[in-house]
Amino acid sequence: MPVLIDDDLQFEDVGRPRATVAANLWLRELPISGAPSPNTWKTYAQALKSWLEFLAKVGVHPFGSREELRAALSSFSEYRFSGPLDARWDGTTWNQSINTVARFYQWAAEEQHCDVVPFSYAMARRYTESGVQMTRRNTATVRRAKPHVTLKYLEPDFLDMFLKALAGLQPDGEPDTFRGHHLGRNAAMGKLVVSSGTRAQEFTHLLRYELPPTPLRDIGVPVPFPLSEQITKGKKPRTTWVDYEALAEMWQYIDLDRAAIADGRIYVPELRLGERLVVSEPDWEGGRVNGRRQSWRKLNLAERLRLVAEDGSPGVIALQSDGTPFTDWATTFRRTSERIRRDFEPRFPTVTPHTLRHTFAMATLERLVRGYYQRAAALVADTDENAALALYLTKQDPLMVLRDLLGHSSVTTTEIYVMRLDVQRIYRDLYAEVGNKSGLEAAEAAAEFDAEDGEW
Repeated sequence: MPVLIDDDLQFEDVGRPRATVAANLWLRELPISGAPSPNTWKTYAQALKSWLEFLAKVGVHPFGSREELRAALSSFSEYRFSGPLDARWDGTTWNQSINTVARFYQWAAEEQHCDVVPFSYAMARRYTESGVQMTRRNTATVRRAKPHVTLKYLEPDFLDMFLKALAGLQPDGEPDTFRGHHLGRNAAMGKLVVSSGTRAQEFTHLLRYELPPTPLRDIGVPVPFPLSEQITKGKKPRTTWVDYEALAEMWQYIDLDRAAIADGRIYVPELRLGERLVVSEPDWEGGRVNGRRQSWRKLNLAERLRLVAEDGSPGVIALQSDGTPFTDWATTFRRTSERIRRDFEPRFPTVTPHTLRHTFAMATLERLVRGYYQRAAALVADTDENAALALYLTKQDPLMVLRDLLGHSSVTTTEIYVMRLDVQRIYRDLYAEVGNKSGLEAAEAAAEFDAEDGEW
């Protein structure tokens, strides 16, 4: 539990407790007041420490008059946004810290440690499933970007650039001067993730035995990709899908690059993981683990890292140069992003494993919506608009399909998820594309309206 102590190691002045005493009382109550995480306690203590240090610097008592505290809050804002470089905060850090300080003052007023608080509040509307709800908003916080732009994904051109960089290629596809290790592994895994929407925990601990076999030929339909409950978030098994090309490239890595690395090496798990589990007679469902038949779906994350095939190689897919399992995909993606920014595109974002999951969600929604509009447009041409609308509303909804692929429990979660992405572009562009190809005037009218609307 964090404790705040003044520089002179004193807790009172002339028999009057200092504000740090109240601050420590508040911190000690956090575990029973809705903040059970030790990381939260540390974050709250650091935010309160910054505020109290600033008040001491400007000579304002933490429980002084409202006018003094309001003036200090204004100066604190100027200091954190326009002060020295090493003291500046971004909007997110400011909001988090100032809301923490506000919680402290609310508690202090209720416990009669102070008579006034330095913050003002305004009522704001919040739209939820149950309707419009009125909530209080601290006016000292700064406005942030709309939720639909807070989750990042890669547009097709940036995605292509990223996948080529993982393979050691320039944006034009020519070999790069970069001579990194395991380019085949990185490129294969990047394509697998972006075409299946798997989380970092899922694809990192995926066994080579669980990877679907490559179909004899590409028929344009994604390949079903089951995921075990032991590697999924919340232990909820699901079946996503993966494109033929991505699956074929991953199997090529396993059969060539991975086999070359593992050849002649005997993998011995680290002591912290436990003794190795030797696999024999593996198949799609399971294999003999230390002589006993075991299903893959029952193996937890640590046990998967202990699996050793009969040839001495690990059970998980990705390997390092020494033949041990590779797990640090976040660093690989980050360094690739930095290299792209340095050599090719300064605007390129930092890609994380979850960025590729967002990208999968957007690409999949686009694919599903395109299919819907094509079917609807064909029905409009053959019958009427009401029949197309009925088809759209009664058949499988794109969000329902995306919910299952992403592994969400409720379609509401998927709705919130995609609301934070730029889905308006998908519906607008595809509606116009399919409508124009089908000769429907509605799409042309919508495009014309958008053009005029931009001039108003």
